[in-house]
Amino acid sequence: MNESQFQGILKVLSGIKERSPFYAKKFEGIDLNQIKSQEDFEKLPFSNKSDLREAYPLGLQAVPEEEIVRIHSSSGTTGTPVIIPYTRQDVSDWAEMFKRCYETAGITNLDRIHVTPGYGLWTAGIGFQAGAELLGSMVVPMGPGNTDKQIRMMIDMKSTVLCATSSYALLLAEEITKRGVKDQIYLRKGVIGSERWGEKMRRRIANELGVQLYDIYGLTEIYGPGIAMSCDYECGMHYWDDYLYFEVIDPHTGKNVPDGESGELVVTTLRKQGAPLIRYRTHDLTRLLKGDCPCGRSYPRIDTLIGRTDDMIKVKGVNIFPGQIDEVLKDVEGASSEYQVMIDHLNGRDIMTLFFETDSMADAKAIELNLQNHFKAKVGITIVPHAVAIGELPRSEKKSTRIFDNRY
Repeated sequence: MNESQFQGILKVLSGIKERSPFYAKKFEGIDLNQIKSQEDFEKLPFSNKSDLREAYPLGLQAVPEEEIVRIHSSSGTTGTPVIIPYTRQDVSDWAEMFKRCYETAGITNLDRIHVTPGYGLWTAGIGFQAGAELLGSMVVPMGPGNTDKQIRMMIDMKSTVLCATSSYALLLAEEITKRGVKDQIYLRKGVIGSERWGEKMRRRIANELGVQLYDIYGLTEIYGPGIAMSCDYECGMHYWDDYLYFEVIDPHTGKNVPDGESGELVVTTLRKQGAPLIRYRTHDLTRLLKGDCPCGRSYPRIDTLIGRTDDMIKVKGVNIFPGQIDEVLKDVEGASSEYQVMIDHLNGRDIMTLFFETDSMADAKAIELNLQNHFKAKVGITIVPHAVAIGELPRSEKKSTRIFDNRY
């Protein structure tokens, strides 16, 4: 934590209990005027998504009603939604951070930016659009779905940048290849967010579309996408430390881990007005990267996300994260990036079936055996591998569901 960030934190804390019903309850009995150091700050309680749900609908609001110009809601499909109110300054700050993301990827006002993430209560589409407009780029505001029209507009508008989830980027890449129109596509870069994705999937999208890909990070509670972005060197994501303070903690103990060690990302907003967040547990697993980036930017970096604490599944007593499955598939020749996991409990034991795509169905049995051996060696359990042809597993216009646990 640098001095500027600490002063920003003190400014956020000043009067927060009077302005916000949420923090009046959260910090009850705590004298925020006694926060004099980083160590003091790290003793403050965390907030998490369940807290935010309890504040529904507008318990997080920390400014008078007349200062709120917009609300957004988390994209989750279960439980009470989280409503985040934004002031005019919040909207402006978010656009500025998003503009930095585009600039970090070498995108300019001469680019035509094709936006496929959803609009509406979800933060994605409108965030991609606002940042592009601030940059001065032409926006093609498609939203999700209608792949025929997506490709038609991509060709006719000569879109140069694709903004999408990895699942939808793959679907578009496959369709463009299938239709034989790759030579009519002008894309040069892809900005991919909303879900984690493995190296094999990255290579497939990049090769089929002929683009350089960039990771963008964000979550509705913290503005939305646009709070961190990878650069040309693909060595983590730069985050905007003048707007946000990042900590990485041990998810079990809640204690901060040294830079370079993996843990759960915790975010504090330094300028957010409508709904400031203090020590918010994202559940995303990453690490703070040490040293300077070869690109020369001074903004610090977090590593590419390896998963979420709530993505973990336990099979035969072994903790498994989706990122580990990606890593195994990467090392198995003939296995593609797309997979689906079914976990069942039969005859008193867990059975994990891993469906994966391959373009070498003639060698399916050998690939299955190789995958089974790799999984046992790297993760520690024996699975039932099942090869299917490329394109057999479902594709999604939003986030893909890959793991189905049928035991409960």
